[in-house]
Amino acid sequence: MNVRRRHISAVALTAVAALGFGTLTACSSDAAAGDTGKFDVVASFYPMAFLAERIGGEHVHVTSLTQPGQEPHDLEISARQTAQLEESDAALYLKGLQPSVDEAIGQSPIATKIDAAELTALEEHGTEAGHGEEHGEEHGDEHAHEDEHDHDHEGGDPHIWLDPVKYAEVAEGVGKAFQKADPDHAADYRKNTATLVKDLKALDEKFRTGLANRDTDVFVTTHAAFGYLAERYGLTEEAISGLDPDTEPSGARVKELQQIAEEDGVTTVFYETLVSDKTAKTLAGDTGLRTDVLDPVEGITDHSRGEDYFQVMEANLTALRTALGAR
Repeated sequence: MNVRRRHISAVALTAVAALGFGTLTACSSDAAAGDTGKFDVVASFYPMAFLAERIGGEHVHVTSLTQPGQEPHDLEISARQTAQLEESDAALYLKGLQPSVDEAIGQSPIATKIDAAELTALEEHGTEAGHGEEHGEEHGDEHAHEDEHDHDHEGGDPHIWLDPVKYAEVAEGVGKAFQKADPDHAADYRKNTATLVKDLKALDEKFRTGLANRDTDVFVTTHAAFGYLAERYGLTEEAISGLDPDTEPSGARVKELQQIAEEDGVTTVFYETLVSDKTAKTLAGDTGLRTDVLDPVEGITDHSRGEDYFQVMEANLTALRTALGAR
């Protein structure tokens, strides 16, 4: 048992978290949750674990339920992980992204449950975020299949961490939850949260200035993960599949994307590191476009363009600037 559990026995929080496992120093320990002498946090996947590590600093021990290279949407909770939850002080997760995590945390007696989805506003983002007005009437009948993509995310698009502004809102909520659950270290949690929020605001400014002057607003991805990012910076995401990265696109959708690419000056089809690039390369080959990586930062691996959230997001900015003709 954690030596600080006496501080949190009366705490029942619900907050937001959507990040898992990466190259986090606090995640590297093999000690079981509850036996570390620290504030033990179980995070659902990398974006949540990153928040816990940055906010908790030396006072936390973070364990991620999603391992490096594992597609978080596909996670199934093991008996060992269920036991980890029961021995931990807090669970940080993003409800709606990983059904097995939602179920396990919902049934767990853990005192502090932080749901990142309740720390910022979730919105609905379709397969073609923001592009409906231009192409809606022309292709309206061809999108009937898209509704099936959203069945696992009825509460809204969960990919909030890809918008630095929303991610900062989540960070502030997580910081407050940590302060309440472990008051002995509240001052450090408050300070660490402020530093993280400042860094996220700086990242937001880099995206705003970096994408200010561009040739096109439209980018094509395999996975509809970038709706919040697109909305934040006035872009239009056209996704080959929906919010579920494993969904196969219809022939009508592929045909439409080819037309959109031609009309809107699209140069690149983006794919991600944790999902097959086959569909992206097929579409690119049929349309004479390039392919590149736009990483949803759901996990950090040896193939990631950076060692943490900030490095990978800056690599995403570089890729977007090239694809959109930013100057």
